[in-house]
Amino acid sequence: MPVPSVLLGSSGVFVSMCCLGTMTWGDQNTELEAHAQLDYYVFKSGIQNPFIDTAELYPVPPTRETVGRTEVYIGNWLEANPTARSKIFLASKVSGRSPRGWIVANREVPPGKDEDTRLSRDQILKACDASLKRLKTEYLDLYQLHWPERNTPTFGALEFQRANDHKDDVSFDESVGAVGELIKAGKIKHWGISNENAVGVVKFLESAKRLGVPPPVSIQNDFALVDRRFEQDGTAEACSPQSSGVDNGVSLLSYGVLAGGTLSGKYQDKSDTSKARHTLYPEFQSRYHSEGTMDAANDYLALAKQHGLSGVDLAYGWAASREYMGSVIIGATSVEQLKQNIAAFERPLAKEVLDEVDRINLKHERPYFKGSSRLGRNMPVPENKEL
Repeated sequence: MPVPSVLLGSSGVFVSMCCLGTMTWGDQNTELEAHAQLDYYVFKSGIQNPFIDTAELYPVPPTRETVGRTEVYIGNWLEANPTARSKIFLASKVSGRSPRGWIVANREVPPGKDEDTRLSRDQILKACDASLKRLKTEYLDLYQLHWPERNTPTFGALEFQRANDHKDDVSFDESVGAVGELIKAGKIKHWGISNENAVGVVKFLESAKRLGVPPPVSIQNDFALVDRRFEQDGTAEACSPQSSGVDNGVSLLSYGVLAGGTLSGKYQDKSDTSKARHTLYPEFQSRYHSEGTMDAANDYLALAKQHGLSGVDLAYGWAASREYMGSVIIGATSVEQLKQNIAAFERPLAKEVLDEVDRINLKHERPYFKGSSRLGRNMPVPENKEL
């Protein structure tokens, strides 16, 4: 079956369940390699409603020398393929609070003065204009706030600590108001949030309603077989149509679904990983290849093999099965990898596979359920109602 398309939040727009991620372009990938991936994904793959995601920060790991390069590559491709812009749903992101002043500097040509990144009105407006110039387009279909302004656990951090709160946070209203200005100016069509939790979802929705700005249509979060926080910590509930008060809710755009390639099996089957992310940058996203992640990955890979699937098939197929999924962001460093990734969306996983995934998850993530008959929401209510 073809790769399905999904209605993205309250946007009224259908996008492919398979979104082309771009964060390696400009570091692990050359411009020619990036253009080859774009050519295949947009023109040759058969994907309907192609969806491309990038950010002003990319490629990663981010550096002063490479910041913004990914958008430049995409812009050059769009310029060389003038019919492509109307075919694609193009998303980018503005950076949240950080001390990486060179991100702000890169919003000017030549680069300006370093300044901490913030989600202030001024910075959001300037960042969007800079992205539009690099991408050589007049508008973005989706503009996302890449990570929060406030103190909150992100990028694998687990513990909230009050002592790290800032006294000078840009308000939600200021950030949302700036987004509203961009929508009115025709520079963006829709907006979303990223690396957020239930608190952020509720605050942004409240602000949008208060200011008369359309609600966010998406939330882009780290989400994988080995990291299911989104559906467990209240965020999925906050994004639901009933809780959000938004038709079709706020859709999840999942990144990190292969855990940086760990769930593909390439680190376990003695493939050549000399050019792989975890080999080149072992300290970047180290959560994706920790001991616990590797142990869980071994069980998921065994399950995939048992059912005649690859690790890629299982990881992407499982993510695509989630009821709140707006699109699964894939990443590839070659066209051959890209083809394998796309193929994973063409065959839905059987219920017995999904059930076994839940059992493996509880074994690794919730050890207190091990040996219990109460394995989660899909299990029958126990006969003893007092339990």
